Amino acid sequence: MRRITFIISFWVAATCCFSQRILSLEECREMALNNNKQISAAKVSQEAAYNGRKAARTKYLPRVDAVAGYQYFTREVSILNKNQKNALSNMGTNISSALGERASGIISGLVEQGAMSAQEAQQLSGLLSKYGEAISEAGNKVGSNIRDAFRTNTHHIWAGAVTVSQPIYMGGAITAANRIADLTEEMSAMTVDDRIHNALYDVDKAYWLVVSLKNKKRLAESYLELVKKFSSDIHKMIDEGVGTRAEGLRTDVRVNEAEMAILKVDDGLLLAKMLLCQLCGMPMDEEILLADEDKEGLDIPLTSQETMSIENALDNRTELHILSNAIDITKENSRLIKAMYRPQVLLTGSYLLSNPNGFNGFERKFGGVFNIGVSVHMPIWNWGEGKYKVRAAQAATNIAEMEMSEVREKMELQIRQNRFRVTEARRRLEIARNNIRSAEENLRCADVGYREGVMTMTEVLAAQTAWQQAKSDMIDAEIDVRLSQIDLNKSVGR
Repeated sequence: MRRITFIISFWVAATCCFSQRILSLEECREMALNNNKQISAAKVSQEAAYNGRKAARTKYLPRVDAVAGYQYFTREVSILNKNQKNALSNMGTNISSALGERASGIISGLVEQGAMSAQEAQQLSGLLSKYGEAISEAGNKVGSNIRDAFRTNTHHIWAGAVTVSQPIYMGGAITAANRIADLTEEMSAMTVDDRIHNALYDVDKAYWLVVSLKNKKRLAESYLELVKKFSSDIHKMIDEGVGTRAEGLRTDVRVNEAEMAILKVDDGLLLAKMLLCQLCGMPMDEEILLADEDKEGLDIPLTSQETMSIENALDNRTELHILSNAIDITKENSRLIKAMYRPQVLLTGSYLLSNPNGFNGFERKFGGVFNIGVSVHMPIWNWGEGKYKVRAAQAATNIAEMEMSEVREKMELQIRQNRFRVTEARRRLEIARNNIRSAEENLRCADVGYREGVMTMTEVLAAQTAWQQAKSDMIDAEIDVRLSQIDLNKSVGR
């Protein structure tokens, strides 16, 4: 029966162990980088900046545009005015009238001179009148045809054009825009690095917080076992009549306090693991086991290996590089504004197409023409608008430079403070290790002295409390060394 119980217990323990994921710090870091949404968003922004840079490069190349359209006009374009149209429409009548008057005058002169009789003049006038009507009709028809030939028929117009434009000189605007695109892409890449640093920083802190709380839990359990054993000995002494009930109550209170401490640590450990799971992209209720949480000590050396200079450390900070790029962008913005008020030269060429077209009269069919030219745009007077805009852009550059100087000073202070914290944490760790040995020896002496009747229970409880505090201080010191080193690594951009 005992053998069966042992096998079942072993199987349950093995099942619980295999159901938990054992994660190292590097595994947590890798999962955090793969599942961090801010990093993913920064990479998308980097891709957008890359495409923006590619788009800026196209400004150097010729552009081809096409346009087409249709318009209806209620009135058509007229080359002839109304008097000219009337004259053409009545051209035959006018010619016939003029010829008739001239002929009548000639005939009358001949009659007066006796060269022609009245009867002959009457017959000739009738003949001219007959032919005048024919001339008038033919002339009117010819005039109408000429008038219709001058009609443009521009009620319905279809038109299209294909234009090619090549920038020759744009005042430096294209160069400035490309420089801004390059700086924006660099900033987006540095933003990705900065998000990676922040993600690693957060996951490292969460990892060592879990390790700290697990050590605190193990300490609380050891302390509970210690006070339970001592409480059991006191109650046995009470049963034998050599102890007082007050002593038993005092030890019971210590047991309750130890149990409450375990409950608090369990709650904190659960929340810390939930945070770590969230950072790693795992379900927050997943059972995990960290590779360092069951170690008795973290094997932390008491000497610091940090030798990087302040200047090199600041050169590693992505935040400073981002601010530097922001300053460069403001400078390029100033150049971009200046370019708006400089001459701009474009080489253009196009093919125009319309119906009706005016290349062979106004024909009702499509006709086109090629053209090539140079376009120059030169601002002459704008009441100082460009000067004021340039000054405003330069002010933005000055503000960015001052902000960068302030951030640089704060980063230098942060590095010095973190180095001091690392040094102090290592000193506290050394003191805590020495205190552990003293507290353990003190607890042993108190326990022996109480059993031999030369020390009181109060002294034993005080020794137990001192032992617990020394253990807790050592755990805090070890984790503080880790966390201060993490802060230092982040502040030096490593």
